[in-house]
Amino acid sequence: MLSKSQARAFFLGGTVVTFLIFIGLTIYSFMPRNDQTNYKDIDENVVKGKEIWESNNCMGCHSIMGEGGYYAPELTKVIERRGEGYIKAVLMSPIPWAPKGRKMVAYKMSTEDADAMVAYFKWIGNIDLNGFDRIVSPLAKDKMKDQHKIE
Repeated sequence: MLSKSQARAFFLGGTVVTFLIFIGLTIYSFMPRNDQTNYKDIDENVVKGKEIWESNNCMGCHSIMGEGGYYAPELTKVIERRGEGYIKAVLMSPIPWAPKGRKMVAYKMSTEDADAMVAYFKWIGNIDLNGFDRIVSPLAKDKMKDQHKIE
């Protein structure tokens, strides 16, 4: 059993070592070579797409990188899955988009706005996800498991 002074020294030593490890990992994560944010590729079109995303509350139904609603499809890698043409057609459609019974608002976006949204989705799609699944929604994961059982 440790004496009171030994316990105090053990506690303080452990705290200092843990603090130094924390500081070291923080410095390491902020080094430029470890940057995974893809911020260098942000341009005016990407910013405009993000503003459109937020002003239309797209995150109320859709999710990006697992954050947002799970009512509608996950959009982190939507350009990779569907392509630019499909995305633009949905966003510019004058009638509500209703695949599988879920209805999306008809935004009737201009070509400019649709291009901005595509630029935003491309930028999001190029962020390094550290090997995480490209489909983040728990609902979509269950569906993928069911498809693999069929094959």
